[in-house]
Amino acid sequence: MVDTKTKDKEVIKKLEGLGEQVYKQINQGANPTVALPVRSLGNIFFDQKSRTIKLGDKMSERQFLNIAHTRKFMQTMLVANEIKKVIHENATVSIRDLYYALKHTIEGTNENTFENQDESDPLIEDLEASLNLLREELHLAASAKGIISGPMVVKDGNDTIDLTRMGSGGWSVPSNVEEDRIEIKKMEADYVLFIEKDAVWRRFNEDKFWKKNNCIIITGRGQAARGERRLVQRLNKEHKLPIYALMDADPWGMYIYSVIKQGSISLSYSEEKLATPDTKYIGLTVGDVETFKIPKEVTIKLNQLDIKRLNELQSYEWFKHKKWQAEFDLMKQKNIKMELEALSKKGIRFITETYLPQKIKEEDFLP
Repeated sequence: MVDTKTKDKEVIKKLEGLGEQVYKQINQGANPTVALPVRSLGNIFFDQKSRTIKLGDKMSERQFLNIAHTRKFMQTMLVANEIKKVIHENATVSIRDLYYALKHTIEGTNENTFENQDESDPLIEDLEASLNLLREELHLAASAKGIISGPMVVKDGNDTIDLTRMGSGGWSVPSNVEEDRIEIKKMEADYVLFIEKDAVWRRFNEDKFWKKNNCIIITGRGQAARGERRLVQRLNKEHKLPIYALMDADPWGMYIYSVIKQGSISLSYSEEKLATPDTKYIGLTVGDVETFKIPKEVTIKLNQLDIKRLNELQSYEWFKHKKWQAEFDLMKQKNIKMELEALSKKGIRFITETYLPQKIKEEDFLP
């Protein structure tokens, strides 16, 4: 395991390398320039080998002596310098903190370095992409969002935490779960269940599903944040745990699943560190309506936005498997979608005592 100090030294070395490059260009009388990966849709592809969404090799230049680039060039240098200061102080700050730390009026002018956070956030992503680092490795944190329970013990700083003793609220997944921050001390689970919705996760936690089925249950409360995705990837890679995703049977739940599995277009530069390609989709599906005799009155009619999104999903390369194409076709043919909570119509604990155990036993998954 790489310790925090060693990792920080590597990050600082990369940031200083960027500064030294610009300093050298200035001394040579050249136009200070930094090369950055192009992060537009045209430079993104699905890599069949890694089974993740990746950034291509197209590069762009940001030049100080180009009036269209000057402001962003200055802002990029300010962001890199501030991140270096934060690391030196052994602190972690939010991207909002970073924005306010950098916002000031340039002496002798009425010009502010930053007008709003929308200017600083993309520059952080530029640095992540160009230096091949995660935001968390730059000591930048997002708000905690996900929660987790199950037979697992972690060490977070000086605290040892048993995730079977977190009560009804579960353990809040930190934004930084890298090995140097979160050490997995003990793991006894057989698999991980990634649940889309907070309310459904609470049903599974209250029913002690993780105890009865010896598994980890985790939710990202909608679209999963980086911390949950990175932790699940670690559980899959380091402990060889299968990952099963439990989502709504609608285009939005299925897209959230694909982000866990293959990654997202917006974070394509870091998906090898976040995506878990071995994830399997365990439900819901439209086919479950017949299989589990789910009353049709709890299904919801597709609207025009759903159909548009379905057509988009169906065109994505990572959804080309014939089973997924058949599921999309069936959803359009039946013209329905369904939420996980709809299974409550069959009984409060139907989802934890009948539906999920049967799906796992019969290995009724979508790839």
